Amino acid sequence: MHRKIAVLAAVGALAAPAAAQAHVTVQPNAVPAGGFTVLDVCVPHELDAGATTKVDVKFPAGFAEVSYQATPGWSVKVVKSKLATPVQTDDGPVTEAVTRMIWTADNAKAGIQPGQFRDFPISVQVPGKAGDALTFKALQTYSTGEVVRWIGGPDAEQPAPQVQVTAAADTHAAATTPAKPAATNAATPAAAKDTADGNGLSIVALIVGGLGLLFGIGSLVVARRAARPAHEREEEREGALV
Repeated sequence: MHRKIAVLAAVGALAAPAAAQAHVTVQPNAVPAGGFTVLDVCVPHELDAGATTKVDVKFPAGFAEVSYQATPGWSVKVVKSKLATPVQTDDGPVTEAVTRMIWTADNAKAGIQPGQFRDFPISVQVPGKAGDALTFKALQTYSTGEVVRWIGGPDAEQPAPQVQVTAAADTHAAATTPAKPAATNAATPAAAKDTADGNGLSIVALIVGGLGLLFGIGSLVVARRAARPAHEREEEREGALV
């Protein structure tokens, strides 16, 4: 009996951390500053009954524009607020910023059921600088009427989702750094010089070969004439005299 209780206690201890980790989160949890990226608001349903029918997320400052992916069975409301000081961008001044987004299920059947989770993708430009922590406070409403407030610190029982801002990718430096063409440029004149020298040597070789061929032909003629009988050479000289 005691052994059975110990086993059940061990199983419960292992299950407890897993349940504690079933929080509303925003993924990925680290993104580069200034980059355009897609963040997923990940919402698990932790209760054994009912369904998650509403997710209300409060945005940190700095999100001028946010677009979202349509989710079947859910409607989305984007709440914007006036900025005290307009922000200048390449497209002109921005006078409003996104402060909240609210996802609402059409009905309990379309909501997130027990044992399920759902991602709500949003496309954003990451504000802030490296080292900043962007906190997205969230309220999760169940069809039973219960509301879970994910607004605490990182070590709280119900922590608010956080995203860490990392250093921006330095794509400009990579694009403007030359690819060290010096070795290629230096090799090009040398190759041209080698080609010119090779062409000159080929011409000389052809001339020498031609002279050698003429010399060989002349030698062959002289040798053949010298090899003829004496009376033929005599007749040839007499014919030349006539």
